[in-house]
Amino acid sequence: MAILSIQSHVVYGYAGNSAAVFPIQRLGREAWAVNTVEFSNHTGYGAWRGKVLGAELALDLVTGLEERGVLKNCEAVLSGYLGDASVGKAVIEAVKKARTYSPKALYCCDPVMGDVGRGLYVKPDIPEIFRKELVPLADIVCPNQFELETLTNIKIESVDNAVKAINTLHEMGPSIVLVTSFREKPGQLSMIASNKTNYYKISTPELSLGDGVAGTGDMTSSVFLSRYLETGNIEKTLELCAASVFGILEESCKYSSREENNPVELKIINAQEQLVSPIHFFKAEKLI
Repeated sequence: MAILSIQSHVVYGYAGNSAAVFPIQRLGREAWAVNTVEFSNHTGYGAWRGKVLGAELALDLVTGLEERGVLKNCEAVLSGYLGDASVGKAVIEAVKKARTYSPKALYCCDPVMGDVGRGLYVKPDIPEIFRKELVPLADIVCPNQFELETLTNIKIESVDNAVKAINTLHEMGPSIVLVTSFREKPGQLSMIASNKTNYYKISTPELSLGDGVAGTGDMTSSVFLSRYLETGNIEKTLELCAASVFGILEESCKYSSREENNPVELKIINAQEQLVSPIHFFKAEKLI
């Protein structure tokens, strides 16, 4: 079975499909990558080359999969950075095509728009297409704290605020919400997962990674989706996902001083065993 992953791609480093495809494969599924942009490196470097590839190419590639007769093997569609609102329309068409041939195919939407500290880093029409079209279509949505606030217009200053915002997202359509990063207190980062009935939180120590590492959200959503397809249980999925992400970030942290002139890149290959058999375990706390 396969996951159709529609998001950005960088030649050097890890962001978008560069951060999502290998975890999907390492966890035992085929990954069909459709790239929405092709950049030399992620934009955190301040300079890059490449271009947005556009909706027409994305649709053409999915049509090619349809013509090969393989969409029946699509277990899920994962989308991330769009580059342009028109690409959002291509994602919608891709999900519809996948569900035509594989009616139980899930759609996992990572609403990539910005982050705490950086603010919005996509075109101003992107939040609206997420809010009005992509999130309502999704089975699973994976925002970070900033994106959760942007989608719901709720300021996240406590777990109660986060749960209120999560419920607002559920009302928009998705049955599962994963908040990929939420700073509840200094020195800690939390993740919250909900399936409308149960709400779970995991908090881990905040690692010393400066302004953060690009691609972490892309990696997290791919691991969460892969593990959920495997377990069908959000508590177990959250525990496995948090352990893998922490393990890979911990490995990446070892390189932070060596790469002081450049952003730290994820060390997904170095720490690949953390995907399959993470050395850490964090127990999920039931909130409701």
